[in-house]
Amino acid sequence: MNEPGLLRIGELSRRSGVSPELLRAWERRYRLLRPTRSPGGLRLYSQDDLERVRVMQHHLAQGLAAAEAASLVTLPPPDSDTGGPLHAPAATLADLDEALSSFDESGAQEVLDSALAGLTLDTTLADVVVPFLRELGKRWERGEASIAQEHFASSILRGRLLGLARGWDRGFGPRIVLACAPGEQHDLGLIAFGLALRARGWRIVYLGADTPLTSVEDASRASDPVFVVVSAVNADNFRAHRAELDRLAAGFRLCIGGAGASGADTDGDVMVLAGDPVEEAERLTRDQAPR
Repeated sequence: MNEPGLLRIGELSRRSGVSPELLRAWERRYRLLRPTRSPGGLRLYSQDDLERVRVMQHHLAQGLAAAEAASLVTLPPPDSDTGGPLHAPAATLADLDEALSSFDESGAQEVLDSALAGLTLDTTLADVVVPFLRELGKRWERGEASIAQEHFASSILRGRLLGLARGWDRGFGPRIVLACAPGEQHDLGLIAFGLALRARGWRIVYLGADTPLTSVEDASRASDPVFVVVSAVNADNFRAHRAELDRLAAGFRLCIGGAGASGADTDGDVMVLAGDPVEEAERLTRDQAPR
């Protein structure tokens, strides 16, 4: 396979978490996939095929029948002369901000429904959810967001993201353990990171907020992950548990993430994931070869 970006069906299956048999069925029944042929006759799939599979999975997770989901995925894009993209991330972000800031749950859910139907998951996370969370954090620091607003917005977003996470441990891809450091309650960025990884075929073992590192180690020994990720928004949470993190890094490929990762005192065996969750998910996907 000499052309960059083209995948055999086994690799497409690994990245998407969908079995080769089901991929072939979707291709045959719904023309979801549009493979080309190699000079030797092998069917090769593009990144567009991978994205269609991921969108198909999203629609199925929302409860649509396979035929209905496939029809949505294979609809032609809107005419570029009709006034621009059907869904603009910046406008979606503004609408979400307005709804959540005014305690409008129905409005916020409608915005999220529209975003997930009209944008890719990566775009929804990177250009809507994560920027909103960052701005909410800044407002909190400046005293411009109330406790009620922060709790309301976090509750709505956590519910929707965890709904998308249903079944994210299934498939054939590499496994990863995700946990918040002891004392860390902010887990939305970690959930978004897990969803971006899942979209790239990873299987997620999610331990959630405020996880003792001994529990992270136990779960890692039981699940044999390629990476273990511990997240915190404050570097002090990492410094306070340096010895336990060092022990974890001795047995597993350890990453630290979140806003506190860039200021943590770590050694060369620990990978720092301080960037955008989608970008870091892509980075780990490129760097998943066993140590």
